[in-house]
Amino acid sequence: MKTAALIVAAGQGVRAGGGVPKQFAMLAGKPMLAHSYGTLIAHPGVDEVLVVIGEGQEDALAAALGPIPFVIGGAIRRESVRNGLAAIDADRVLIHDAARPFLSPDVIDRLLDALNSHEGAIPGLPVTDTLVSAAGEPVPRDGLTRVQTPQAFRAATIRAAHDSWPQDQDATDDAQMVRVLGHEVAIVEGSRALEKITHTADFAAAEARHAATLRVRTAQGFDVHRFAAGEELWLGGVRIPHSHGLSGHSDADVALHAITDALLGTIGAGDIGMHFPPSDPQWRGAASARFLEHAAGLIAAQGGIIDFIDLTIICEAPKIGPHQDAIRARIAALLRLPAARVSVKATTTERLGFTGRGEGMAAQAIATIRIAETGE
Repeated sequence: MKTAALIVAAGQGVRAGGGVPKQFAMLAGKPMLAHSYGTLIAHPGVDEVLVVIGEGQEDALAAALGPIPFVIGGAIRRESVRNGLAAIDADRVLIHDAARPFLSPDVIDRLLDALNSHEGAIPGLPVTDTLVSAAGEPVPRDGLTRVQTPQAFRAATIRAAHDSWPQDQDATDDAQMVRVLGHEVAIVEGSRALEKITHTADFAAAEARHAATLRVRTAQGFDVHRFAAGEELWLGGVRIPHSHGLSGHSDADVALHAITDALLGTIGAGDIGMHFPPSDPQWRGAASARFLEHAAGLIAAQGGIIDFIDLTIICEAPKIGPHQDAIRARIAALLRLPAARVSVKATTTERLGFTGRGEGMAAQAIATIRIAETGE
C-alpha cells in the first residue's frame, strides 16, 4: 500500500511573532518545517511527502527545504487539507501540522499499524492536569485525550469525509470529520515532544526540549597540499596574496578541507574524498566552500548543531596573522555561526619537515557539534 504524508504549513503564524510565518522560523538549528519533513521523508513506511503552503510562500519554502513538491492551501486549514488530498495518489495518508516539529518515527509506526484495522488513527496523550469549567467547577478528566498530529487515514475515507462535510461549518480536526461518517478512529500513544508551537514562548520551550536530547560529539580533520607556481592561494575561503598557490583537484583550500573532514567525522560520514572524489572532473578547480557547506548541511539534516570550530594552519609563509580575522569571518559566514564560535590559529614547524622547507601547507581542525543520539 502506498502512503503519502501531507504537512499543513499554510498559516501566517501571527501569534508566534517574528518576521516570518512560524513554520519557516529557525528552531533548533533549522527551519521548523524542516524537522517534521525530514522525519517523514526518511521513514520507510512513507512513500511521498507533500507540503501545503500559503499563497506567496513559495520562496520561503524553497529557502527552507529546496525544490520539493508542494501545493497551495486555502483560507482555512480544512481547505488546505482538501487541496493536499486532491494532489496525492495514495492508499493511506498522514496529515501533519508543521507547528508540531519534533515528530518521532515511533509515532508514525503506531499510526500505520493502527490503519491495518481502522479507517483512521490519531496520536494522543491522557489529560493529567486538573480541569475546571468557566465557573470553576471540576471537570472529570477520565477518558479525555490530548489529540496530536499526524493523523492517519485510509485515503478513500478521509476524502469522503472532506467531500461530505458542510462547507459552511468548521471542523476541529480531520478525525472529527471521519467520525461523523460513522467510522471509529483509533487512538495510539502520542509523544510529549509533539507539543504544538503557537506563541513566542513556545519556541524557547521547544529549544530547551530539543537541547535535552542532544549529545556532544567532537572530531578532527587534517589536510596537506603542496605549493605550486601559477596557482592562487585560498585559505579559509579567502584569497591570500602569495608567490605560490596550493596544488589540488579543487581550489586546494587546505583550511576548509580540514574543517570539512572534521565536520564529516562528527556524524561518521567518511571523509571529503568519499563525497567529492578527486577522480571526478566536476570538482576540478571547485571552490572548497561547497564542500564545507555540504558537510554542514548533512549535520543540519540530522538535527545537529555546530557549536565550535578550532582551526590551526601550519606553514612558514605566508604570514597568516594579517589575514586571520578575514579567514575567521569567512568560515563563520559559510557555517552561519557567530565569529566567536570559530577559532583560527597559525603556527610553524620551526623549519622542520615539508612545511618548514616551504614545500607546502598543512591544516588541522577540530569540530564540536551537538546531535541527537540514534542508538544505532
